[in-house]
Amino acid sequence: MIYIAISNNLLTTKQNNMSDTNVRKLKASGLPRIKYPKESTTIDGDCLYGITLDMAIDEASRCLHCPKPRCVKGCPVNINIPDFITDIANGEIETAAKKLKMQSALSAVCGRVCPHEKQCEGNCILGMRFEPVAIGTLERFVADYARVHNYNVFPEKKPPTGKRVAVIGCGPAGITAAADLALAGHDVEIIEAENLPGGVLTYGIPNYRLPKEIVFYEVEQIKKLGVKINYGDKIGKTRNVGAVLKSGFDAIFIGAGVGVPLSLGIPNDQAEGVVPSNVFLAKYNMSVLDSSCEPIGKGAKNIVIVGGGNVAMDASRVALRLAEKSTVVYRRAREQMPARNVEIEDSIEEGVDFKFLSGIKRVIVDDSGKVKALECVKMKLLDADESGRAGVCEIENSEFQIPCDLIVVAVGNKPNPLLSITCPTLDTAQEGTIVVNPVTLQTSVPGVFAGGDAVTGALTVISAMGQAKKAARNITKYLNGEPLIDETTPAHI
Repeated sequence: MIYIAISNNLLTTKQNNMSDTNVRKLKASGLPRIKYPKESTTIDGDCLYGITLDMAIDEASRCLHCPKPRCVKGCPVNINIPDFITDIANGEIETAAKKLKMQSALSAVCGRVCPHEKQCEGNCILGMRFEPVAIGTLERFVADYARVHNYNVFPEKKPPTGKRVAVIGCGPAGITAAADLALAGHDVEIIEAENLPGGVLTYGIPNYRLPKEIVFYEVEQIKKLGVKINYGDKIGKTRNVGAVLKSGFDAIFIGAGVGVPLSLGIPNDQAEGVVPSNVFLAKYNMSVLDSSCEPIGKGAKNIVIVGGGNVAMDASRVALRLAEKSTVVYRRAREQMPARNVEIEDSIEEGVDFKFLSGIKRVIVDDSGKVKALECVKMKLLDADESGRAGVCEIENSEFQIPCDLIVVAVGNKPNPLLSITCPTLDTAQEGTIVVNPVTLQTSVPGVFAGGDAVTGALTVISAMGQAKKAARNITKYLNGEPLIDETTPAHI
């Protein structure tokens, strides 16, 4: 590119009466975007998970520092992205880490799993003509650097308020809310149904995309803020929401996520060998953490995954690590898949077989009732509906079978109804999600707030975090007796 050929010396002389702003933009647009190995865990000097300090500084130098940064608006947590990127460009990584930690308890996670191409990077002005700044990579680098160098980056807690807050669920929403509430000076206790923290971060996202050491490290950091965690306590089974509130807590945040899988709705969909994706992924993740745990599908000839979202892509790549073959069945074309394009590309690159425009008809079982094939039918696209999404219809007499040992169902999840069943005053929508005030995120029960997938249905990690931060702010206002009005940040619902 002609920009690269222009030397820094020429730039600094401001030839052709170029302004400082134009010089900066010219230099930034001429710098190539950094690349890094997807699954590297090597630490080589300053190289953290494939990214060196020099690479981070070079990439940060590409930022244009727009007067009205669209990247910030594209982030559900509204992180001041240009601010911490400036610190990286100046080599001040600890300062950048402290600024990030003030705004996000899970930077190392978000830097790995967020859909940056649709959010911060998707709104980067530089990306209109060139490659956007690798914001996710830089966030990941800073968080990794701070962890490896054992920096103390959490801001100082406010004085104790004497108020107690219970957080139901230790997933992304719960961890985020707990951190913000603890920093506000409240006494915070997380109530978690499982035996490990992290929720979908631990049980759902495979280790090669998100090392569990990172999740557990971040949880240890919030414990240093005084947050207590009770494991194996399933609210709705052990006690209801009202009982928690009456047990000495002044407020509650519900960030329980969505843990009940949807079924395929076809004949034999409950046969032996048909498993929900959350169980399939959880078993695999536990087997990585504990060699005595056996993953589902190990040694299978072909594992079929039904679905087209990010969970389906995770399941398809896990299946390749367990079986001879992994096949994804999706009823529309690739262009209509809701999964991130990078996840689809990674799956294809690793060898996953995709059956696009393939609808499912029935599960075929052997004499003992075990799965032996999935019967499908070819589909064709129709014109897009009012939502802009193309419909599909079956092609007559086009049925075909896919022989398989295991079928993984990745067509979505819904909230566990135990919370609402055991607490009738907690209003829920028809699909089971918790109804909240869209401005304050308070539920129908005074003092009880909710956010994340339990409210929106299954969305992204960062979306859940954005809601949790908003709820935490309003919980503090509620405890202080202040009006529950917060219009500075979108609720993302």
